[in-house]
Amino acid sequence: MPDDVPLDGRGSMSCRQSWFTTLRTWDLYFAIAYAVVLVLVVADQGTGTARAAVAAGALTAMAAGYVWWGRPLIAMDAEAGRLWPFIAAMLVLHVVAITAVPVTAYADFALSPLMFMSLPLGQAITGATVANLLPPAVALVRGSHPGDLRTTSIMAVFGISLSVLMGVFIVRVIDQSDERLRLIGELEASRGEVARLSREAGVAAERSRLAGEIHDTLAQGFTSIITLLQAVGAELDRDPDRAREHVELAVRTARENLAESRALIAALQPAALDASSLEQAVRRQVERLGEETGAAVSYEVGGQPCPLPTAVEVVLLRAAQEALANVRRHAAAAAVRVRLDFRAEGVALCVRDDGQGFDAARSAPGFGLSGMRARVAQVSGVLTVDSAPGRGTAVTVEVPS
Repeated sequence: MPDDVPLDGRGSMSCRQSWFTTLRTWDLYFAIAYAVVLVLVVADQGTGTARAAVAAGALTAMAAGYVWWGRPLIAMDAEAGRLWPFIAAMLVLHVVAITAVPVTAYADFALSPLMFMSLPLGQAITGATVANLLPPAVALVRGSHPGDLRTTSIMAVFGISLSVLMGVFIVRVIDQSDERLRLIGELEASRGEVARLSREAGVAAERSRLAGEIHDTLAQGFTSIITLLQAVGAELDRDPDRAREHVELAVRTARENLAESRALIAALQPAALDASSLEQAVRRQVERLGEETGAAVSYEVGGQPCPLPTAVEVVLLRAAQEALANVRRHAAAAAVRVRLDFRAEGVALCVRDDGQGFDAARSAPGFGLSGMRARVAQVSGVLTVDSAPGRGTAVTVEVPS
């Protein structure tokens, strides 16, 4: 997946932004740490009022500095160079508090996480180390009792170790969150691409379907009308009655074409199936072929007719129309037999003529057979064409019911 794929939703959230959504939790942690250390300062009986006031003031200044200085910088993901003055000020205030009241060394539990929240890992480790070394350093400068110095040194070692471990853990959690967000973004982009391709495939399929509908209905109807009117032109003088029959047939075909076009626009089933069954609709197509061409036509229905899904009926009717149209245009057949078989496993339609045939191994030009094959495949059916030059043609469509 390329890096320039646009992400949206959760995928557009960066690691730092995700981390900042939990900033309020750290605010609460910082407030609790401040309150606990302040209570320890007040409860320290060995500290004078003045020292306690200095320590409390330093702690309060640290809290205020975090709220009005450090937190806004962290929230805007400021660079480390802009955060170090804030960190330095916090360390100075920490020294003041420790010098006044040593118990304020527990403020390291708030300062160290703050380093990892605001600085890169290496600089955060440095800052946390300095913060934890301040209590023993102050104790050393003040000349504290060796026991107190040893205690603060041990606490500093534990504090540094714990800070580094927690810091590395936090950074790894952030990295993993960033990786998950990146993968989610890629997944959403992939889903969007799949949806786009599906829409395009749907549009292409619908265009193909409409092309097949137009070819099987309107185009064939117009072809019949033209053929009939050409025949009328030749028969008008020598056989007016026959010419009149062809005119009436052309008018009927034009009306059926009009009905088909309206049904096509309304995206409804074929007009021929609106008021009649599939067997009746196919019978009309066969009879029309006989009237137009004068060929001997026969039509049989085998098995027990049963209701079929509309899509299956449409496919069978269109296949019959296309096969009969091919007979009309190309076969020059003297006899045409059509059989519609209702079987347990499905329905089979066979259109057989004794015309001139063609080489079935060679692909036929035009949309006819290819469109018929595509339409049959839409209902999981099979189209078989058996033909050879001089031996007629048999077109068989088998579809599951």
